Amino acid sequence: MQKNNLKTGTLSDRIELTIVIPARNEESNLERTVEDILKYIDTSTTEIIIVNDHSTDRTEEIGQQLSLKYSFIKVINNKNEPGFSTTLLTGFKQAKGEYVLPVMADMCDDPGSIQKMLEKAKDSYDIVCGSRYTKGGKKIGGPKIQNFFSFFVCKSLRYLINLPTNDVSNAFKLYKKNIFNIIKPKEKGFAISMEITLKSYFYGSKITEIPTTWYGRKKGKSKFKLIKTFPYVKLYFWAILKKWKFL
Repeated sequence: MQKNNLKTGTLSDRIELTIVIPARNEESNLERTVEDILKYIDTSTTEIIIVNDHSTDRTEEIGQQLSLKYSFIKVINNKNEPGFSTTLLTGFKQAKGEYVLPVMADMCDDPGSIQKMLEKAKDSYDIVCGSRYTKGGKKIGGPKIQNFFSFFVCKSLRYLINLPTNDVSNAFKLYKKNIFNIIKPKEKGFAISMEITLKSYFYGSKITEIPTTWYGRKKGKSKFKLIKTFPYVKLYFWAILKKWKFL
């Protein structure tokens, strides 16, 4: 779907897609992120939920300004403990769309992939993964150690458990919202994206991927810390053991 074919206007009663933007101290990126997304969505059937995660800068204020400018945008606050997982689930609970899609507030995700994800999902897929590690996908920038760890985990799981995606860890995934009636994620932090995909896979959900490009943060400080890789390691071995009937 081309950008100039997308509809704009008042949000209809039928919401196809809810985009959830978790945002913590993203005053320098949030407005640009939203404006970039608007180039690629049908605003008559899409809502955007900005979830402010205990920000100490002007993130919430900028979000409120955007909600006044656009009727299909709303801002809510994560009233649970700070963190990506609680922020994401807060947004998912408020979503009215048939599909939900997290988009990072730091402009790392490519909104040009959104319509491709929706088109793919209509072939009865429950999850469409934005894949940096499949043909046509790219990962540009980011800490080198994080890049190596992410690539190894994602590509090896693809072959070790026959996972139908080369990028299980990427948070940029389109979910059919009703899978959360069954899948109850428990992980804290960014590993929740990997957990949802793995649990959905073992439940029997239909999963696919499309190539996408991920860009390293241009403004602000990266939130990556090596210690935060432990939940990914735990999920990695859990998936292998479960696949080979040791769990």
